[in-house]
Amino acid sequence: MAFFETSDGVTIHYGDLGQGGPLVFVHGWAMSSVVWSFQRELADRRRLIAMDLRGHGQSAPSENVTLEAFANDLIELFTRLDLHDAVLVGWSMGVQVVLQAFNSLRPRLAGLVLAGGTPRFSAAADYPHGLPPVEVKGMGVRLKRDYQKTMGDFFRGMFAEGEPDREQYQRIVHEIVLKGRSPEPVVARKALQVLADADLRPLLSRIDRPVLLIHGRNDTICRPEASSYMAEMLPMARLQMVDGGHAPFMARSAEFNGLIRAFMEEIIGRH
Repeated sequence: MAFFETSDGVTIHYGDLGQGGPLVFVHGWAMSSVVWSFQRELADRRRLIAMDLRGHGQSAPSENVTLEAFANDLIELFTRLDLHDAVLVGWSMGVQVVLQAFNSLRPRLAGLVLAGGTPRFSAAADYPHGLPPVEVKGMGVRLKRDYQKTMGDFFRGMFAEGEPDREQYQRIVHEIVLKGRSPEPVVARKALQVLADADLRPLLSRIDRPVLLIHGRNDTICRPEASSYMAEMLPMARLQMVDGGHAPFMARSAEFNGLIRAFMEEIIGRH
């Protein structure tokens, strides 16, 4: 467990485990770094770093909850730890944070893993792969009306029917649910607005690093067509569809970790 203070005075928490090529994780909306608990086994050959976005997990709250602020915190973490040849893993909203930060981090990156993400969360006339704007707005209304219920519904909605199995579900409850911490309601609402407003499509053609896209075929939060779209727009991308929903790194961690290992060995090597 470690902390650093950003240039605008926000205390950011991050975990740092293992040695080897850096593997840096960025969680999704209203979650925290504990969601990556099942990736700890990757520390046998890699250095694993997982940050809590500002206002999430053990990081301090901030009035400035924007995509730019999230990305700047990630950039400052890389600078603070002097990371090079890193593979940066983003999930869900974390994909947008990674894309936003890429240009500044480019010299320090060997590749990207974008899991369950989308360059634009809300659908548009020229982008049918997002959620209908009225659905995104409705989620914001529900957050105000009954925060705990809405968060619970969202967490359950991350998994497809039939997943995870009973044993894995118990592991998720023990390792992630009980150890996790929801953000304050105002932070969750602001971060949802970040998702509603962001459109990272113009940046995709500039991502000149190998990219592994991983997406659940039955993801109803970020639709799998979004990753298919990114696979076409990114110059050096490969798409791996997997069974299940929005959180394969939890529900199907062995398969997810195997994909990460293979990708890192391909672009960096075993050491």
